[in-house]
Amino acid sequence: MATTKVKALEATGSAFATFHHTVIERRELRADDVAIDIKYCGICHSDIAQVEGIDQVFHHPIVPGHEITGIVSAVGSAVTKYQVGDRVGVGCFVDSCGKCKYCRAGQEQFCEKGFVSVFNTPDYQGQITQGGYSQSLVVKEHFVLSIPDNLDLAAASPLLCAGITTYNPLKRYGVGPGSKVAVIGLGGLGHIAVQFAHQMGAEVTVLGHSVSKQAEASKFGATGYEILREAADFDQLSNSYDFILNTVAVPLDLDQYLKLLRVNGIFCFVGLTMDEQKFNLFSLFNKQGTLTVSNVGGIALTQEMLDFAAAHQVLPQIEMIGIDDVPTAYQRILASDVHYRFVIDMSTLK
Repeated sequence: MATTKVKALEATGSAFATFHHTVIERRELRADDVAIDIKYCGICHSDIAQVEGIDQVFHHPIVPGHEITGIVSAVGSAVTKYQVGDRVGVGCFVDSCGKCKYCRAGQEQFCEKGFVSVFNTPDYQGQITQGGYSQSLVVKEHFVLSIPDNLDLAAASPLLCAGITTYNPLKRYGVGPGSKVAVIGLGGLGHIAVQFAHQMGAEVTVLGHSVSKQAEASKFGATGYEILREAADFDQLSNSYDFILNTVAVPLDLDQYLKLLRVNGIFCFVGLTMDEQKFNLFSLFNKQGTLTVSNVGGIALTQEMLDFAAAHQVLPQIEMIGIDDVPTAYQRILASDVHYRFVIDMSTLK
């Protein structure tokens, strides 16, 4: 086994100040494994959600992080896709059964056996996975992604979760030239969604509630920015959009937002909240609309997304931090004080 330094959190709930430096062991390189020197790791809101729930999940130190980019440092004897020195990434999961109908279809996120998350879950051998707030990682070749040479390695990190989360529904529901798309929120997910939709050829409008980001929407490719506060604001946009992507994790007045759909329009959630969401069925019936939720994508689609981002220079806007800034970054994310995604420079982990 090889040891690696990590930033870990003891099982003490949301007391972020209990992050500490420690050393863990990574498994020996198997024939189909790739070893990675981690250079950058993005911070996702779901990292915080797991950390906050650690007392109710697994009682052990936890190493978060699932938006990982780095350089291949070693490969197993059966590895054919990667070699030492390659630029690579690792996203939300690191294993699946590979045999069920979903795995065979490239939708490992729906593995019938249950996919193995990159951190804080038991792998198929019963070991708890540890994530990307670390100097190194060992991952099965199939779950390693190639980072194109013209895609900045640090900026690519958030694409491993936020990128595929927004690309997947846009691709699946056929967004393209002639589509009128609205993106609710211009935060960590929203600013990436706007770029993808624009580069797919759609006409994109951001739906917000304040003027604070109005001036920035256009630089990501949005042609409009609508502030929605009163019922009249929604009424004037009735029947405007073929596809609405909600990227905010707060309850919405769905009946108002569903007014904005055209006939056969689609309203899709990628921003998730535990609060109940209610709506009147006639809000959909009158448009023959679809209300849906999208998950992350499988490995093949994630690679497609990375290649698309490189070809069209879809780049998350990041704020680089050091490893010891993580607790403060968590608090700032909860306070919506990040512009737009935090990425940890893992060279700061000494």
